Amino acid sequence: MAIGHIIALLGAECTGKTTLAHALAAYWQTTGLDAVMVPEYLRQWCNTHQRTPQTHEQASIALVQHQRLQTAAAQHSLVIADTTPLMTAVYSDYMFADTSLYAQALAAQRDVDVTLLMGTDLPWQADGFQRDGVQSQQGVDALLRRVLDQAQLPFQSVAGSESERLQFTIKIIANFLYSTSEKSQKNHLNAFKP
Repeated sequence: MAIGHIIALLGAECTGKTTLAHALAAYWQTTGLDAVMVPEYLRQWCNTHQRTPQTHEQASIALVQHQRLQTAAAQHSLVIADTTPLMTAVYSDYMFADTSLYAQALAAQRDVDVTLLMGTDLPWQADGFQRDGVQSQQGVDALLRRVLDQAQLPFQSVAGSESERLQFTIKIIANFLYSTSEKSQKNHLNAFKP
């Protein structure tokens, strides 16, 4: 079974991940590509439990997010991920000084084909108990960037208005898909060389 490409949107709270993830999935579906958006499990968890998770609940949230991404990648050619387990690990570190989730989260992040890191330039919007405030946004953003840099995981920074973000990320993904397709065709042709 073919494994689909995973495009991951990372970023602190209120940085436009969900809006952009929906828009990207919708765009790629209109091109005829078998694209799907995998929502953030944490949001579902918070809505179900009517609270934010405690320290001991973080690992299971990260695991479910990872499983959902893997399932989607096994069934679709392009997966737009509204976050990955790495965000859970970063929040665990930031909120609880718990670094135990990094090893697995970073290993899972290495399976991602393109990482898009949302900037903090969009206007702040409250979202019930799920958001901690502008001060947390900046701290989480700085920690996330440091973790990605230290792990030498490449990412593309995304900023601007919603429409600018959409156009910019469509180009990034299109370039990735083109280069992947080109490599695949070359490998296929090389297989027939004597």
